[in-house]
Amino acid sequence: MPPYKFMKIKIDLSNLEQCLPKDISPKKRDAFKTLFYSKMALLMHEMYKGKITSLPKAAFWGPAWLNIWYTPGVSAPTLAIRDKEENSYKLTNRAGKVAIISDGSRVLGLGNTGPKGALAVMEGKALLMNRLGAIDADPLCIDSRDENGQNQATKIIDFAKMVSPSYSAINLEDISQPNCYKVLDELKETCPIPVWHDDAQGTACITCAALINALKIAGKKIEKIKIILFGAGAANTSIASFLFALGADAKNMILFDSKGPLNENRTDLKNNPSYYKQWGLCQKTNAKQINSKEEAFKDADVLIAFSRPGPDIIAPELIKLMAKRAIVFACANPVPEIYPEQAIKAGAFIVGTGRGDFENQINNSLCFPGILKGVLLCGAKKITDTMALAAAKAIAKRAQDTTLNRHHILPDSKDIEVYPLQAAAVAAQAQKEGLATIKITSKQVYAQVKAEIIKRDKISKLLIKNNFIKRPTQSLIEKVFKQTLKEIL
Repeated sequence: MPPYKFMKIKIDLSNLEQCLPKDISPKKRDAFKTLFYSKMALLMHEMYKGKITSLPKAAFWGPAWLNIWYTPGVSAPTLAIRDKEENSYKLTNRAGKVAIISDGSRVLGLGNTGPKGALAVMEGKALLMNRLGAIDADPLCIDSRDENGQNQATKIIDFAKMVSPSYSAINLEDISQPNCYKVLDELKETCPIPVWHDDAQGTACITCAALINALKIAGKKIEKIKIILFGAGAANTSIASFLFALGADAKNMILFDSKGPLNENRTDLKNNPSYYKQWGLCQKTNAKQINSKEEAFKDADVLIAFSRPGPDIIAPELIKLMAKRAIVFACANPVPEIYPEQAIKAGAFIVGTGRGDFENQINNSLCFPGILKGVLLCGAKKITDTMALAAAKAIAKRAQDTTLNRHHILPDSKDIEVYPLQAAAVAAQAQKEGLATIKITSKQVYAQVKAEIIKRDKISKLLIKNNFIKRPTQSLIEKVFKQTLKEIL
């Protein structure tokens, strides 16, 4: 490693790039960030032993209060709920609770980590729901395997129904296909509480929000554009459905899986019941029956990639074939299919990824807390795609009203306005569709969500101030920085 002196600024997670040597190559810079975040994540998870805990909403003001919160007093609310089950939403924390259910069979870009491996991700999901949506969420990672080691959709379905009395909604997460489709389709119809699949509906929601604004900046109409969906899993198959609802022409849409473009000649999909979603899209999209990447990318206006972690999954030469003012969303995690700098150099006009250390992060954390909060407050019976699209439009509008440009097509995740705005839009749409069980106006939803988010933020700051949540030391961050830089250089 060559001699290197730190700049005279405090190293922080928000200014890592400023602290790096000026002559570091883009490739090494990105490799540094990926490795640094990984090292810090391991240290922080070990330090805190996870990311969430339980705190009481009520208090003991003296020994006699035990008689109120537990026996004998608790028998009164218990009997009230027994006689009228709806009272569980008023007399317990059920109205504000979500179950995050996963079997860990397809986690992020990591594949099958199993339920124990998935727990770290689900805790992160619960943390985001808490801070961004003022929702209490429990990560429930389950073993859905049979005696042959195969993950079973029926086990997930049965488990979700069994735990439903304790929750107001269920968030499905990181379940492999086709189980992810089977579980969602079944639970949407038979589960007594609303069910949401974030990898599918959440990803589709935020992608549509990003695309609405990207097209606005690029001066293109969704009805006339050519779209490539690279990857044909839960994310892109759901995105396709959402794009149809927004007005995209299915004939000008081409999906790719690992074997190539989807079209009516894909008998491997036609005869496989596990890929019924993909076969349906084979019959609806790619009207010209295109069979090569080069032909598909030629004059394409939009590329939305949710495939394998990169880099170098999508070659710059393919981006060069796209139309002028092309839009590229390379969203594989933890590394995009093509790095933003490569895509821009190849001619892309607007580029987004799933990463927060690049501009235009397209991440469903910007939508699921607000959507689920809106669902909880209006007591929606289910979560429809149109409710999610209402949220997408609210998110897009928030960016339009603030700092919309080609480098900022979505609101910042720290913008607390975006969550109450979309919650209000979701609740209004649920009322319109006759799915709400609680009469509440958009203004009331907005005000309540914003107030609750501010309250959670104050609680968090209070815990930090009193050292109940300890801040990592500056020396630790600097140590990891130096170690990582040494490894990369």
